Amino acid sequence: MTDLSLTCMGAAGTVTGSRHLLEADGKRILLDCGMFQGRRNIRTRNWEPFPVAPWSIDKVVLSHAHMDHSGYVPRLIRDGYAGEILCSPPTIDLCGILLPDSGYLQERDAEYANRKKFSRHEPALPLYTEDEAEASMERFRGVEFNTDTDLGHGARLKLRRAGHILGAATVEVKWHGRTIAFSGDLGRYDDPVLFDPEPIEQADYLLLETTYGDRLHEQGDPGELLADIVERTTARGGTVVIPSFAVGRAQLLTFYLWKMKKAGRIRSVPVYLDSPMAINASAILRHHFGDHRISPSDAEEIGDMVNYVRETEDSKALTIDQMPKVIISASGMATGGRVLHHLKSYAPDARNTIVISGFQAPGTPGATILAGADEIRIHGQHVPIRAEVEEISMLSAHADANELMQWLGGFKAPPRKTFLVHGEPASSRALRSRIERELGWSCEIPGHLDRFDL
Repeated sequence: MTDLSLTCMGAAGTVTGSRHLLEADGKRILLDCGMFQGRRNIRTRNWEPFPVAPWSIDKVVLSHAHMDHSGYVPRLIRDGYAGEILCSPPTIDLCGILLPDSGYLQERDAEYANRKKFSRHEPALPLYTEDEAEASMERFRGVEFNTDTDLGHGARLKLRRAGHILGAATVEVKWHGRTIAFSGDLGRYDDPVLFDPEPIEQADYLLLETTYGDRLHEQGDPGELLADIVERTTARGGTVVIPSFAVGRAQLLTFYLWKMKKAGRIRSVPVYLDSPMAINASAILRHHFGDHRISPSDAEEIGDMVNYVRETEDSKALTIDQMPKVIISASGMATGGRVLHHLKSYAPDARNTIVISGFQAPGTPGATILAGADEIRIHGQHVPIRAEVEEISMLSAHADANELMQWLGGFKAPPRKTFLVHGEPASSRALRSRIERELGWSCEIPGHLDRFDL
């Protein structure tokens, strides 16, 4: 039998930087091509040479469009990758806004750091530019869900719906008589916007995300909790600031705010979506009605409720406007983007509320806020946090431990080996113990750059 190997080049022992390399007969297939985020020692991996020569990779397959799964693509191409990027059609559309926006933000942040002289590097540089990200989109090729696709060199690909965000997929690769399944990021069951994760019945080897492998999401109606926060905050004259991922979370938040307004749970308080990328992502949602549960009429009503903020000057006006309101703005972990300016303005005032609505990688400003810090550092300044801080964990787009186990229940037989990736060490260890105890499966927690013969 032909030798086949797996090397975990990212999201091993950490949540971000998803990159998993399959090799056989001198051919290479890369599953995901994400950026590292969070702690500085993790982020610096983005600047290290790719572990194998980019030109030597034959195919790249993306599970979905989030930056920690797709965000390194322009750099890989810049450094010599010459092949296709395969993913679902909605993922192509989302990457078409996420990647150029990432390049733009990197250029802008580098320019700002150089102008204000708070960077540790001289000069600060972007990982790639907006133009390089735009050019990378020419390499993308759409793969429909549940179709058998030829990857060349005897490899076959199938994508299935994973929930999580629009277009997210689980990945199945059949190569040299073995089946390798990759969960990507699994979504929630009974999500009001996205369809349930589809099961996989058989795989010889499984790469499984463990982001929430040691936790359960709170039970209850996130819309009701969000409505309580908005009403309580605006009643005292405050503003609700929600750092939000532009793809997935922003659309879910506007859905719940619309639902609560329609039910009379939220009074007439303006809702602002201050993220051009999130606005564009919301438009893409309306181009793929077959890929989610929202009807065209409801999508139109949600769009009518939201005030879209595209221009920088309008965003600056929001920062100084003291009228009660809700601001949803990227980035979701407060690592960059317009939300940093809103946090600088609103975090020091006890009338306001900061709502954390998703996973916060260790070392990010969002994680610091959630941990109860008295201050955070933004653009080289120490910003006090006197605002109320609330977390709505049930808004997470990630399956929790029970939902991960529910998805594993779709397998008719155990994989030979299950590799637990895309999680912090504690969550991976907790899920390994549970899988071994409840299912009797053989599990492995890879370290960074660990290689396995399959």
